[in-house]
Amino acid sequence: MKLDILAFGAHPDDVELSCAGTLMVEKLQGKKIGVVDLTQGELGTRGSAELRKQEAAAAAEILQLDVRENLALADGFFKNDEIHQRQIIRAIRKYQPEIILCNAPDDRHPDHGRSARLLEDAVFLSGLRKIETIDDEQVQTVWRPSYVFNYIQDRYLHPNFVMDISTVMEQKLASIRAYGTQFENPGLDEPQTYISTPDFLDSVIYRAKMYGKMIGVKYAEGFISRKMIGFNSFDAFIKENT
Repeated sequence: MKLDILAFGAHPDDVELSCAGTLMVEKLQGKKIGVVDLTQGELGTRGSAELRKQEAAAAAEILQLDVRENLALADGFFKNDEIHQRQIIRAIRKYQPEIILCNAPDDRHPDHGRSARLLEDAVFLSGLRKIETIDDEQVQTVWRPSYVFNYIQDRYLHPNFVMDISTVMEQKLASIRAYGTQFENPGLDEPQTYISTPDFLDSVIYRAKMYGKMIGVKYAEGFISRKMIGFNSFDAFIKENT
């Protein structure tokens, strides 16, 4: 299946926390959207790989994803090397997205920055015809997306642009709460973690409000681009007073 937008996350719930709103906005515009999780989040303090799989499936239903798959790389230990780059290249060529969304280039969890660097290298290599990859016993067609955008995660990074997600903010929060083992859940007998406190989810909401305020809307998500972004009309801009 060819996708318009493919979001990669080092762990199940990275996408939900950071760019789920953008995916849903594009879905409402008729775009095909998907998620590839690199790991099963098996090193997480709370829950298990099997529970995370179930939670990711529930979140996918809320987000109305056209596809979601997990590459089952080693949580905490995957590398930016040829073996892992080829796995990412196969996923890129399989779905042929026009736009890729990926982890923050620098963040509290080391997997996030490592994932961003892995994606950056794999995206370039995916466009080289002399790198051959096989999927379903067929040689894949080379593919390089037009844009790769890093979403912003725990650490504040100044975005190059923000996306208005005001109309889908409640669905974004529902997709996050689908991960009942990871976030605030008073009925769960698990150790408290950095992300399971009530304040953590509040911070996600406040961040979206802050980005929204900067462009005159209620909620927004921020992105970083290493590539210059061009427009063919000023009509694309949000024209609110700020």
